Amino acid sequence: MVLQEYKPSLSLAEYIRTIRLVQYQLKQRGSLPAKAYPPRPEHCLSFYARDRETVTYKNSGTKTGNLSTVLFGHQTEVSNRFVGNDFLLIQVVFKPGALYRLTGVPSYQLTNQYIDAQTILSKEVREVNEQINECFTYPQMIAVVEKFLLRELRRKPREKHRLDIATSNLFNNNLIPGVDQLAKDACLTTRSAERHFRERMGVSPKYFLKVMRFENAFRMKNMDPNLDWLSISVRCGYYDYQHLARDYRDLTGLTPNQFHEIDLKAPERLFGEADTY
Repeated sequence: MVLQEYKPSLSLAEYIRTIRLVQYQLKQRGSLPAKAYPPRPEHCLSFYARDRETVTYKNSGTKTGNLSTVLFGHQTEVSNRFVGNDFLLIQVVFKPGALYRLTGVPSYQLTNQYIDAQTILSKEVREVNEQINECFTYPQMIAVVEKFLLRELRRKPREKHRLDIATSNLFNNNLIPGVDQLAKDACLTTRSAERHFRERMGVSPKYFLKVMRFENAFRMKNMDPNLDWLSISVRCGYYDYQHLARDYRDLTGLTPNQFHEIDLKAPERLFGEADTY
């Protein structure tokens, strides 16, 4: 199994936080278990170059999937994703506000959506998966995706907002501030920050910051399974363990231990990997 992240080229660094590549082949009979995805503070463009996936949303029961290219808005509920045995995914993770800048679509219209990218991006997106499968190396595959995105940028995207910059800076810090501090860092009033944030990220800044804090804790536990929850709470800026546990229940419906028991059964675990990206 391959789980890698690539930094975008300098020409795309303003828009892209990282590019993820996941590939595996399960040669034995049978299907892989579902992957439970909690809410994450990101917007993505995913290319499924081989087997596709199907998705079931835990709370709403909505079922979707079987698309070759997908745009994800912000997800506010756990989704269970099922994939085939021959899997090659390249996922572009946008910086805050970048998908709105690129498409002009208000991000609240994409929240909890699993959208065929062909309905929003140019028709050239149809050719990307075929080009990926013609490549011999992973850097060549990444270059195909970046070439497509650079063509998309010719559509004159919107200007970067100072709120985009302030939010992007949060990804370099385990300690997540409150809404007032985020607004201050963006030189905005709290009310103005809340209005712009919903348009650019699809959710309220308060909810987004909660998800960021949760994801820091989730990753920290996966990177160091022996680390106790109280230590994780302190390192991630929670008031105490109960504060962390409450956010886990709000975002996943489960306690920290219960959700991580599910994560231990994720497909990547069969290959000795863990979700730490």
